[in-house]
Amino acid sequence: MPNRRFATGEVVMGRWPGSVLYYEVQITSYNDLTHLYTVQYKDGTELELRESDIRSVSSFKPRKSNSSSSSPSRRSGSRSRSRSPGRSAKGKRRSSSQSREFRDEKKKTVRETNLTLLKLNENNTGRYNGEPDSTERNDTSYKILQKVESELEIGHVLDKYTLHPRRQKKKEEIFLEERVFETAKTTEKVSTETKELEFGGRIGAFCMIFFLPATVFYLLLMCKQEDPSVMNFPPLPAFDSLWETRVFGVFLLWFFLQALFSLLPAGKVVEGMPLLNGRRLQYRINGFYAFVLTAAAVGNSLYFEIELHYLYDHFLQFAVSASIFSLLLSLYLYARSLKAPKEELSPGGNSGNFVYDLFIGRELNPRIGNFDLKYFCEMRPGLIGWVVVNLAMLLAEMKVQDRSVPSLSMILVNSFQLLYVVDALWNEEAILTTMDITHDGFGFMLAFGDLVWIPFVYSLQAFYLVNHPSEISWPIASAIIILNIFGYYIFRGANSQKNAFRRNPNDPKLAHLKCIPTAAGKSLLVTGWWGLVRHPNYLGDIIMALAWSLPCGFNHILPYFYVIYFTCLLIHREARDEHQCKKKYGLAWERYCQRVPYRIFPYIY
Repeated sequence: MPNRRFATGEVVMGRWPGSVLYYEVQITSYNDLTHLYTVQYKDGTELELRESDIRSVSSFKPRKSNSSSSSPSRRSGSRSRSRSPGRSAKGKRRSSSQSREFRDEKKKTVRETNLTLLKLNENNTGRYNGEPDSTERNDTSYKILQKVESELEIGHVLDKYTLHPRRQKKKEEIFLEERVFETAKTTEKVSTETKELEFGGRIGAFCMIFFLPATVFYLLLMCKQEDPSVMNFPPLPAFDSLWETRVFGVFLLWFFLQALFSLLPAGKVVEGMPLLNGRRLQYRINGFYAFVLTAAAVGNSLYFEIELHYLYDHFLQFAVSASIFSLLLSLYLYARSLKAPKEELSPGGNSGNFVYDLFIGRELNPRIGNFDLKYFCEMRPGLIGWVVVNLAMLLAEMKVQDRSVPSLSMILVNSFQLLYVVDALWNEEAILTTMDITHDGFGFMLAFGDLVWIPFVYSLQAFYLVNHPSEISWPIASAIIILNIFGYYIFRGANSQKNAFRRNPNDPKLAHLKCIPTAAGKSLLVTGWWGLVRHPNYLGDIIMALAWSLPCGFNHILPYFYVIYFTCLLIHREARDEHQCKKKYGLAWERYCQRVPYRIFPYIY
């Protein structure tokens, strides 16, 4: 075990990640397992640094020129930096060769400053208001570049473009020297090795791989029972009844049909968030077009009397097929990630443990040519499949219960969830800034969630109503509709406000909003929807989930599993956001939490 070099509480110089800048920091703790130092900057920002990125203050010494004739000029550097170009041209205490050398040094500094600010801007992947999975181009940095260059041309080193002021000549020269010394390291790859394990670590990931499919099968078997009480455990089906090759073939046909729709040259092409190497991937935004084409295909199938009742009759087998496909896809993704460059790996799924990395996902943006596997699975086969499953359950209810029209409860469930899916596809571009795309790798967790959990668990209310009808009156239905509209209003209003502020913080329409600037170059909204709670979009989600379950009545708790699960999921996701934001924004996040004390539920949590 390597010896610890720096003590807790010691003041040292720490390198800002992704840059060549060193700042004065204080050691707050040391992790014996990861060998990382937790340091705190003067503005309160806390980061974890490797020992190689930390230097003692005494090691920062100004460079001395070998030319004796330039020494007086060096000793009077603070005076020479304040001179205007006109005074410098007079040649006072400086020969023409010294002036030329000084100008060359300043040009080098400008180039290094440009590189540093650009790297800081590219690696800024924080989201507004506690969602650390989004980023945007910070136009302020480009204004800074111009001003830095003009000021450096007359000999100024501007303190205000660093995190901490440097008022003494010695520190200015030290800072310049370290940048020159570290320039050769700017091409060094950013480390993506995972240090903090989530979901219970290796053991938790191993259990989740088995627990998630078991939960899906349990819920589906429960819905098939006459008495779907939680304690009335369903009998296990015969093993050979869980698999049918034809069902697996239909699932593959659906998957590749959606892949074909996604490759059509329809819709605009947009750039995603900056990667660690500064590149921006391009994405084709045509999810809504794919939905329209799917609706046309399903409508033609119904016209030619191809019944969707087959989906209801083999629902459990479809779930098994999707689960097996998700596992095979995860294994393929893990195998291909072993050949991926380090900078293309996700920061959360590169622990070195096979089971954990298989579950979380190693590669951040696995692509086959221009076809992005994670982005495709996130929005297409599962989300659009959810609507098709609901429609199949509506038709199955009419057949099983011998009805000429679907029940009001089934109509409400289908309508509410159809609105949610259409909204997601219409605003498809917004998903490029979410944690799933910018932070999480593509492994079993996302593959299973996208291809199995969404279409087979989110449709639980519709599947439940097929065999357990629930008659509701129009006054009750009206109250449920108002509740869903209220939840959707919060959800869409919060997301629209956030996205508008992300695109253009100076938009006159947002002039009434107040925000807190952060050291990371972003701002945290403290008024509007984001001044009500820290995650108003999560609040809207939970209210809508409740509205989806209420049409099922109160005879059993099974239809409310989605509400319970969704609430727990968002609370867990909110905790991840809190942890990331506290590390990223430091004191600014603490001030934001003081201004907005409630996380999801006003006056409760």
